[in-house]
Amino acid sequence: MKASQEDVFEKLPVAKALRVMVVPSIISQLIVLIYNMADTFYVGRTGNPYMVAGTSLILPVFNITLCLAGLAGVGGGALISRLLGQGREEEARKVSAFSLYLAMGIAVLFSAGMGIFMEPLLTLLGAGENTYGYARQYALCVIVAGGVPTVLSNVLSNLIRSVGRSRQAGAGIILGGLLNIALDPLFMFVLLPQGYEVLGAGIATCLSNCVACLYFLAVLAGMGRNAVVTLSPRAGRPLKASVLAVFAVGIPSATASLLFDLDYVIIDKLMVSYHDLALAAIGIVLKVERFPLNVGVGICQGMMPLVAYSYAAGDHKRMRETIRMARWLGLGIAAASIVLYEIFAAPFCRLFISDTQTVALAADFLRVRVLATPLMFLSFFTVYLFQAFGKGRVSLFLGVARWLFLNIPMLFLLDALVGMYGIVWSQVTADTLNVILSFFIYRRFGPKGEGKPAA
Repeated sequence: MKASQEDVFEKLPVAKALRVMVVPSIISQLIVLIYNMADTFYVGRTGNPYMVAGTSLILPVFNITLCLAGLAGVGGGALISRLLGQGREEEARKVSAFSLYLAMGIAVLFSAGMGIFMEPLLTLLGAGENTYGYARQYALCVIVAGGVPTVLSNVLSNLIRSVGRSRQAGAGIILGGLLNIALDPLFMFVLLPQGYEVLGAGIATCLSNCVACLYFLAVLAGMGRNAVVTLSPRAGRPLKASVLAVFAVGIPSATASLLFDLDYVIIDKLMVSYHDLALAAIGIVLKVERFPLNVGVGICQGMMPLVAYSYAAGDHKRMRETIRMARWLGLGIAAASIVLYEIFAAPFCRLFISDTQTVALAADFLRVRVLATPLMFLSFFTVYLFQAFGKGRVSLFLGVARWLFLNIPMLFLLDALVGMYGIVWSQVTADTLNVILSFFIYRRFGPKGEGKPAA
């Protein structure tokens, strides 16, 4: 028997509720990781490091589309869970419609802007004579053509999860990911001529995101007219306080994600100043290291509705138990990833390219970067908690402090002092400081009372 919304949020033991919410989120995040890796994997089969570098340059920009999804999806989803915890289902319905239309509007503007300003943006990202054409092909498909369905499918996934339907939320992401994995070799090596492998990868990604979006729209239709998550304009306008609450959490979420991508852009810019092989190597590492990080994100995504609901309902005992179990789960996975990557760094990197020099360099980078995995998990775990509490200013401060005051300055500092490997060590150094900061911020601004909070 499937667990109902009320069962998940109120009746199931915390361990079982966490499993119901977290497992589909983790699976969907792993599929997202695999299909993000699929493009690099198949492009790497060409043996052309410039193709790998060109697609790697677009990764941060593609991730910006996911940041835009976070603005409406995380902000709206966290609020919907808190509203349901207070028994305000009608207002939650209005918030869901507002969040979806907000996402569509922003996605249209971003995709159009990328199309208009393609050349200066790619130059700014570090595209050179050998990589510009490949980067342009990929960007046209996954951002200009695929931006709107990518954003909308991710927002729908967040909102559907916020009402306790984690299985359906994960299924759409899994569908899109598996389809992308299947379509990549078809378009790259069968339908398009040699030399257009990057274009084929981009087309496959765009089509898979369109299918995922259609799936989520079908889920909405199946949930019925009176469902909390809705696209119907008849839902009405949310209260001004609700709109502000969406932005209060959504803007910090999007800002933190944008700064995360800015960090990747800066890493690319600094690495390309050494040589193109270094850029290709770090591009592979930034994908491989995402396995434990995506699992951590899945844990946080599944945990957040449970924490938000219990927090708003005033059930602090259940809330704290949920937080504790989710934290230890994430740290355990992070520790296991360190062991695996230290031992099998080279074989993992060799999956994406056969060039011996690139593999050796990427393996060295990976063994260093993976040491930051538990620190990175704790950093964004704390941010997700404050988003669940509706404390957008605190989550904004943590996000800005992590990237603008710690990670990005550390990149430039260690690059200047140590050189290429200083760039790689910057993550461990900066996130050690950030975990200490996050601990004190949580002690100061985390929930202390047992009273029922406002939305």
